[in-house]
Amino acid sequence: MSDKKHTTTSGIEIKELYLSAQPMVEKPGEFPFTRGIQKDMYRGRLWTMRQYAGFSTAEESNKRYHYLLNQGTTGLSVAFDLPTQIGYDSDHEMADGEVGKVGVAIDSLKDMEILFDGIELKNITTSMTINATASILLAMYIALAKKQGADLKQISGTIQNDILKEYAARGTYIYPPKPSMRLITDIFEFCSKEVPKWNTISISGYHIREAGSTAVQELAFTLANGKTYLKAAIDKGLDINVFAKRLSFFFNCHNNFFEEIAKFRAARRMWAKITKDLGAMDEKAQMLRFHTQTGGSTLTAQQPLNNVIRVTNQAMAAVLGGTQSLHTNGYDEALSLPTEAAAKIALRTQQIIGFESGVTDTVDPLAGSFFVESLTDEVEAAAWAYIEKIDAMGGSVNAIESDYMQQEIASAAYEYQNEIEDGSRISVGVNKFTQKEEGITEVFNIDDSIRKLQTQKLEQLKTERDNVAVTKALNSIADASKTDTNLMPLIIDAIEKYATLGEIADVLRNTFGEY
Repeated sequence: MSDKKHTTTSGIEIKELYLSAQPMVEKPGEFPFTRGIQKDMYRGRLWTMRQYAGFSTAEESNKRYHYLLNQGTTGLSVAFDLPTQIGYDSDHEMADGEVGKVGVAIDSLKDMEILFDGIELKNITTSMTINATASILLAMYIALAKKQGADLKQISGTIQNDILKEYAARGTYIYPPKPSMRLITDIFEFCSKEVPKWNTISISGYHIREAGSTAVQELAFTLANGKTYLKAAIDKGLDINVFAKRLSFFFNCHNNFFEEIAKFRAARRMWAKITKDLGAMDEKAQMLRFHTQTGGSTLTAQQPLNNVIRVTNQAMAAVLGGTQSLHTNGYDEALSLPTEAAAKIALRTQQIIGFESGVTDTVDPLAGSFFVESLTDEVEAAAWAYIEKIDAMGGSVNAIESDYMQQEIASAAYEYQNEIEDGSRISVGVNKFTQKEEGITEVFNIDDSIRKLQTQKLEQLKTERDNVAVTKALNSIADASKTDTNLMPLIIDAIEKYATLGEIADVLRNTFGEY
């Protein structure tokens, strides 16, 4: 026997041999859903194959969406640029150099109309990665759906709307935690009545992992944040059996194949317990539904074609872990936004797993494996230990305000990087099996002239719209933000009058302040 100690990325020791595990008695589609949330899983329907896309102007992103839909994508996933994420119009001085770079620039309903030109919102599901300005972007989507004549009771999709992980790991927050939580519960309340099929939050571990956390930390901090959102909604008087059905999760999938599968199985089991303990009786309110994205931070600029294999490995783990929706990264993303060729290979990866690999033919094919069952139990136990610590601090908001989560993530990231530097963790093509770079010739560049284009569009919009009506709508938001009134109907009204994202965010900045 070898003396070398083998561990997962979270430090869980892996034994050389597993001779037993807890006997499997539960079935898929039954509490606590370890084996999946549907009885037949992918035999009934494959996961939604999403490709996350958005760059430059709404016109350019619209072309990419049509391309992806023609290639067989079954759901759209919108990336917004940094100014849109933090509530600045493209002509704001803070937006200089950032317009259209990491996503599409959306300043008003006009841009949203162009973004989805030729796409019927009633026929697709759309996921929008937006947090601090989620209420505004959702209002634009709803306003556009109304213009298209769609039934709001039938449109479906997801907004990320997860502000707690922004404070912990990502940084695109605007307002302090408490008013930010108020906006989130306003969305819960509004959608439960008006847009019942909309997933009002996608509680995200993805960015926690990208910031350097371990798999166990990703799981624990995400579920702790989820628990905080549940409590905030209950405190607002909402029924957990109604609103919890529209919560979804967003996880990362990294390279350690079995740990990732165990993480997803443990997540479902833990969330079922958390929701039940808080009063959820309806099975649909106890189910953890999730989207997965392959690990962006695992992609290397060195030998980028190796990333095709990494992404395939990660996508397979997500499918074996029972994901409801999946985005596969482009192999060139360590160098630039994905080219069309890279986006197509990423999508084909999912299609080959779905239609050729055979892993979808039976539900939870790894169930009963001594190793997988033991590892699921160990990942769960390690995550509960973190959640108990966060509960003792008074929940996620306190844990974030006291810098606890941020420090835990930072120290895990530091340890991981040290292991790469000293060679104890191998990254193929980076610290082992290296070669003189051949490089990729085609990278995707975004031109800075986009800011000029967006600024011209804004100038034109402000001359064409009814500015008196806009001012009145913005004043209504300002007044209501000082009370307990639900802000969503007022934001939608302002959007329909072509108020801009920056104008609405500024009104809320004046009331709530900045963090």
